[in-house]
Amino acid sequence: MSTTPRLILAGLSGGAGKTIISLGLCRSLVDKGLRVKPFKKGPDYIDAAWLGLAARREASNLDPFMMPTTALLDLYSRGAAGVDMALVEGNRGLFDGKDVNGSYSTAELAKLLQAPVVLIVNCTKMTRTVVAMILGCRAFEPNLHLAGVILNRTAGKRHKTILRQCIEQYTDVPVVGILPKIDPDPIPERHMGLVSNQECSEAETTLDLLANIARDCIDLDAIRNLATNVPPLDLPQPLTITTKSFTNPSLAPEDANSGFRPTHQEFTQTVRIGVIRDAALWFYYRENLEELRTQGAELVELSLLSANPWPEIHGLYLGGGFPETQAAQLSQNTSVRDDVARLAHKGLPIYAECGGFMYLGESLVCRDSVYPMAGVFPLQTMLCAKPQGLGYTVARVIHPNPFHPVGLEFTGHEFHYSKCVTPLRGDMQFALEMKRGCGMDQNRDGLTYKNTFACYTHLHALGVPTWARSFVAAARSYQRENLKMNLEA
Repeated sequence: MSTTPRLILAGLSGGAGKTIISLGLCRSLVDKGLRVKPFKKGPDYIDAAWLGLAARREASNLDPFMMPTTALLDLYSRGAAGVDMALVEGNRGLFDGKDVNGSYSTAELAKLLQAPVVLIVNCTKMTRTVVAMILGCRAFEPNLHLAGVILNRTAGKRHKTILRQCIEQYTDVPVVGILPKIDPDPIPERHMGLVSNQECSEAETTLDLLANIARDCIDLDAIRNLATNVPPLDLPQPLTITTKSFTNPSLAPEDANSGFRPTHQEFTQTVRIGVIRDAALWFYYRENLEELRTQGAELVELSLLSANPWPEIHGLYLGGGFPETQAAQLSQNTSVRDDVARLAHKGLPIYAECGGFMYLGESLVCRDSVYPMAGVFPLQTMLCAKPQGLGYTVARVIHPNPFHPVGLEFTGHEFHYSKCVTPLRGDMQFALEMKRGCGMDQNRDGLTYKNTFACYTHLHALGVPTWARSFVAAARSYQRENLKMNLEA
């Protein structure tokens, strides 16, 4: 049973101010000495990164669509253990989900966690109508605990007074905060939401500003009381994360019938997977990296922007990000572009998602300029003004590859403004058939070349447990073959 105080911040729609208020609350509570574990509901990298920075504790994503309920509860259990409060930022509108039933909505997550909900309302040009919204949300779904409301973007003293009087007269939902319009927006937005914390040079100053606003405008004691007044939550015991040792050949059953007798020397060597983490590519779910470590890999952070030589690696993970913002520097770093192409041709296991896929093409068209990329795949991608793929995905594996078994069906998400502008030839091998989502072309995704796999689909390792095992196994096989060739040389 978990009695950790917990709270979900939700809105009536996207853009209600959830993230700004969540960041201010996290930082203000941490400044009071509380240990706050932030969570972001749904698929998101940027908000989660900001939340982690605000709470000074890395955030995790809770997504009922991309991970089984047992995995989600275990993830929550591990994150909420030993903290003073778990704070979950919702996504979209409170009841907005995948279908007309609101499947996988923030409300559904709130009921699963038995967590009180504080509703954030954009009160621009409204007074009494806000009451109808609150009453509607409270009555719409049973077993949802609407515990409080924060009024956002209020105009002046008179507006605030009327709003509070209306809510107190017609409802029993407490007002726990009233915020003014914040102009200019402390964190600017662009096509994929907030500007990333990596691109905001004054991130700490911004968070301190939001914390001051939260202290001035939100009743922090009331927030803590709401979070504390929760029933015990029956959760699985947190799993102990262990890293398997391969110093003993008998612990590697996959090699029993391989035809190559592994040596003791082989298994004392570390299986090393490079992870690109720089201003161009940095979209990674922390659990994806944890699962790779759990399967026995050492992760080494690398950059596509630096000319520093790379250490020996046995696999490479290129996540998503904003390669378009660093296109000139990526293009100019020819030594790394050539190295990535050489490693792909050599058969290094490479897994690339979205921005990572864009880097593996021949070129990227951005703002009327063409930037050469790594050239692993004979195609060009172009940044567009509108989304080319947005939302949850369901993919079925139809072609052999090192990372996913044929026949597997798994969930993920995509959010990209780029598209392939080179006609995709018939001899190109696509490993994924998109049952939901766009992918690269005509419901195809997962372009493959030797041991390289590139796709627009982002996955979460807790929803695709075979992925990390397969990735590390492929890296180990690559390491073994290299060692075998070196021994025979």
